[in-house]
Amino acid sequence: MRIWAILVATTALAACSGGGPQTASSTPPPATPNQVHSFVTPLAAKTYVGVGGSQVFQYSTDDRNCCGQQAQTFAGNATSVRNSSISIAYDPRDAIFTLTVTDPKSGADTQTRFQDPASRTDFSGTLEPQWGTPNLNNPNIRYLQAGDGDPLSPYRASGTGAINPGDNHNAAIGTDGSTYQATSFFYEVPGSTTKYVTYAGYVRNSMSWHNIQIGTQDAFQATWKLERGAFAYGEMTNASAVPKTGSGSYTGSMLATMVYNPTFDGVYQGSAVAELPTFFQWISGTSKLDVDFGASTLTATLNGTVFAPQVDYFTDSSASILPAGTTFTASGTGRIDLVNAGGFIGVFNSAGFTAPGGGDHPVDIAGSSLDGAFYGPAAEEVGGGFRIVGGTPDQRIDILGAFTGKK
Repeated sequence: MRIWAILVATTALAACSGGGPQTASSTPPPATPNQVHSFVTPLAAKTYVGVGGSQVFQYSTDDRNCCGQQAQTFAGNATSVRNSSISIAYDPRDAIFTLTVTDPKSGADTQTRFQDPASRTDFSGTLEPQWGTPNLNNPNIRYLQAGDGDPLSPYRASGTGAINPGDNHNAAIGTDGSTYQATSFFYEVPGSTTKYVTYAGYVRNSMSWHNIQIGTQDAFQATWKLERGAFAYGEMTNASAVPKTGSGSYTGSMLATMVYNPTFDGVYQGSAVAELPTFFQWISGTSKLDVDFGASTLTATLNGTVFAPQVDYFTDSSASILPAGTTFTASGTGRIDLVNAGGFIGVFNSAGFTAPGGGDHPVDIAGSSLDGAFYGPAAEEVGGGFRIVGGTPDQRIDILGAFTGKK
């Protein structure tokens, strides 16, 4: 059995459930029943529907330096206003968030309670968010992190055995037989940019470690179940209050999670290459929706910047198609359908990336979705989710995100 230098300052984490002392947040987000609610300053408990989706990537790695990511499975799913697998509950009495993402189509299975401010973390603090959580460099973004079932668990994570929880740049690592689970939830504080809708994302890392024997060779193996997601939520406009005439232009923010790996059959853009590993990457940027209420039509434009790949250990860290700083653009069209969709639906006509210094990477779209709703008393704001799936055989390109906007 090998002793790993990376496993330093180990700490035993006990898997546990239940809460701890509860304190009130000074600036809590969403909540409350319709008759008394206020999205910016909640007065009573309320559960919101998230419009967006989730991605799940599972695989294993080991220290033989021969095999990269093994036993890979990946799935993603975008949900609509009327068929959402995402909910965000907030109770201002105890300052408790409960994030639930249960989607058999993607494999997402997260239900984590966060107490604000006990679960709060930040990139400027002594305990930054876990590996894979994007630093959005936005003072209006609040980050929370907790272990499964316990907002006050050590290192804001739960598990068994001796663990080094890592940091934002390095994944957790443990000893033989140990496990680690933690969920990070981050959102733009309501009232900072928009009043009736906001966007959010989450990261759930679940890992375990084992000494294994393959033939006559000993190996140290890590198994990974990584969940990522983005969604919008807030106070939807009553269908009767959505305008039937006129037009509106909405501008706001966009957040997406993605995998971009076009090398599954060993060919990329006509050149033979080795099959590359798959990494999660975040995209942050802007959105613009132009709506013609009289014609019940809309156009959507997304622009963003790609974050660095989230590279695990025992995988080639240089093997990534899209470096940090790559730009993303996508455009689509849609229609308002308040009766059947509860808002608007659409598709994307184009999407692609441009790497720093040049080099275009267009996406051959096989499937896409644009789902959203109007928010506020009179459709002052919009929010929704989107998904773009690559169409070339044997590739893994899946871009899934959320957007908000206001007039």
